Amino acid sequence: MAEDVKCEVDSCTYWGSGNLCNASSIYVVNHTSENASTSEETDCKTFEPKH
Repeated sequence: MAEDVKCEVDSCTYWGSGNLCNASSIYVVNHTSENASTSEETDCKTFEPKH
């Protein structure tokens, strides 16, 4: 698991100094009804498809 989660959305209540996310958990979703194959199809910029 990642030691820190980066976030640039400073209007979010969980946003912290240094662009760190202070939420206790993270929820990432697909933008398609199919399995995602690129980061653009998710709300996760670090998405990488499983091989």
